Amino acid sequence: MKRIIMVTGGSAVGKTAFLQATIPYLTSCGQYCCVCKMDCLQSDDQKTYRRLGIPCVTGLSNDICPDHFLVSNLPELWNWATDSKADFLFIESAGLCHRCSPATEKTAALCVLDATASSRSPSRLGPMLTQADAIVITKIDMISQAEREIIAHQVAELNEQAAMFFVDGREGYGAELVGDWLLALPAITTYENDLLRHTMPSGVCSYCVGERRVGSDFQLGVVGKIDFSEAAR
Repeated sequence: MKRIIMVTGGSAVGKTAFLQATIPYLTSCGQYCCVCKMDCLQSDDQKTYRRLGIPCVTGLSNDICPDHFLVSNLPELWNWATDSKADFLFIESAGLCHRCSPATEKTAALCVLDATASSRSPSRLGPMLTQADAIVITKIDMISQAEREIIAHQVAELNEQAAMFFVDGREGYGAELVGDWLLALPAITTYENDLLRHTMPSGVCSYCVGERRVGSDFQLGVVGKIDFSEAAR
């Protein structure tokens, strides 16, 4: 194994389309890639990858937080990719919790943003964006050059260190630039002694372990409450 790439971002921002455009370029450069698609209950994305000749495994978290599930399976994914003699392992997150950031210090973190989303969307992503190594902005065929510059400015205010790429996943425009950036990343040789870049959200509460009854009397563990005092301000 050489590199593990975490591809995160909200639901339907174009993560899979971005990978479909980028991985063939890496393959043309002699790199062997495999993919793990993380989701909660169901995913058909593995069929898309396999049609492209890209080995893909699906991780369904079911009743577990998908990002916690992802991190819990990193050693097994490393072994699978190593046994497959892969140069790149891409892990596509479920894209549900914007607070979670499953990136580790040894992985490369790519955050995918939808150019057509609300201008406030980047600020809602938390460590998923602020600690990313690269930010990929998709669906650029649907916005103007002026809008691109506004998005770039907003994103840079949140993470000025990250590389920024504009990609049209449908046509593949911009994928080669991301591919060249990926090829320049330093290789890693082991996942041992790796660390999460940011803590996961707090748990566990009674609902995490199967409680169905609603009411304060049934809420145990780490429970958060809304501060209603600000409503009177």
